[in-house]
Amino acid sequence: MSVTTESETPNVPPTPVFTEEAPGFDKKHSRRAVAGGTFGTALEWFDFAVYGTLSATLFPTLFFPAYDTNTAVLASFATFGAGMVARPLGGVVFGALGDRIGRRNVLMFTLVLMGLASVAIGLLPTYAMIGVVAPTLLVILRFLQGFALGGEATGVQVLVVEHAPRDHRGLYGGILATGSPLAQTFASLTLTGLAMFLSEDAFASWGWRIPFIMGVLLLVVGVIIRTKLEETPAFRESQKQAAEAAAKGETVQQERALMVIMKKPGTVIKLVLSWAASAGLFWICVTYAVNYLTSVLGYENDITFGLLLIANLISIPAAIIGGRLSDRLGRKNVFLIGLTLQGIAAASMFPIMNTMNYPASVAIITVALCGIQITAGVQAAFFSEALPTAMRYTGSALGMTMAGLLFGAPIPFVAAWIFQNTSNGTLALTAIALGLVIISFLAVLSLPERYKQSLEEAH
Repeated sequence: MSVTTESETPNVPPTPVFTEEAPGFDKKHSRRAVAGGTFGTALEWFDFAVYGTLSATLFPTLFFPAYDTNTAVLASFATFGAGMVARPLGGVVFGALGDRIGRRNVLMFTLVLMGLASVAIGLLPTYAMIGVVAPTLLVILRFLQGFALGGEATGVQVLVVEHAPRDHRGLYGGILATGSPLAQTFASLTLTGLAMFLSEDAFASWGWRIPFIMGVLLLVVGVIIRTKLEETPAFRESQKQAAEAAAKGETVQQERALMVIMKKPGTVIKLVLSWAASAGLFWICVTYAVNYLTSVLGYENDITFGLLLIANLISIPAAIIGGRLSDRLGRKNVFLIGLTLQGIAAASMFPIMNTMNYPASVAIITVALCGIQITAGVQAAFFSEALPTAMRYTGSALGMTMAGLLFGAPIPFVAAWIFQNTSNGTLALTAIALGLVIISFLAVLSLPERYKQSLEEAH
């Protein structure tokens, strides 16, 4: 029997070796964190998704009837953008609080704020009832939605990744990322069902309110689940070290809030740019593409909602697959695979939809959403590993929310303007989407790869 020596070992890539878990790690709490985080994320994205879809279809008529059709659509998309503008502010405010007082307490507040704002939208009188006050209140409530989501979306990512086993950070982040497509699916299913079973007048009068008002029931469940979550081991250890240093009379530097911009400006900018394509293409798919299919191509609302429903259902596993693969192949490699799929979809989406071939339209939207979900499955771990514990919540929030503000929020408005004022709007929008993919590709290549390191060792 021969014995293979170390020098004779084949030259193969090493399997990642992970050291013992951080102090305070608990597998039960880890699993509870990913389950509770995913439910809370789904709840908040459901409210956001319902608004996004209705802003492209029904809200122009209900809240902006004084304008012509095109201007009403632009105004409705502008209210949608108010939520995106609020997200970076929420990310900074809640990120600073989360880095200072803990992730769990902040996430409870963001969940409640989002739920209450959504229920209020469901109870809001329309323009026909109270005039210009209606769209004004709509903008305010939309702003509160975005403010809450700015703190929630990345805060729960940080909480889950910090709770996760070291060799499963990508997988846990991928499971969490399914909250968004699950919410999109539930939103599409809800709106499709209402549009099919209610008359157009009934849906426009009161049917659209149901998804918002039912959020109060989901909110109660979400609060119950979130009360059972524990603070993360990484944050507790960071606080412990700071307390020990203070007890010894050492100066404890508070790396909080906007300190992340001054200390890690290059990292923050790269994180923003890396998420640019996913942010932009996502809103092209779920907002302007919906408007294009109904207003330009003449599809009925229930058919369009059904298209999004099918695409979202198929794309859900992509987040988990992407996250798990990133634990084995690295965050950057898998992220770039997702961006490649996004580029393919961006180049062919409008030409395919213009053929009026419904299965082909479903397929290309599915490719786009799968590409987005692959990057989303990697993003939680990728962003968290790029920053130290003391500024992880704030920095991750800035990276994701600023990408949404700069490259996501303007998309519906810019797209509507392009199609109204140019002779070839589809070509211009395709060029914008491809440009964002290239920018994100280069940004990801420039970021460090740290998937084999612990969160503490990486900094």
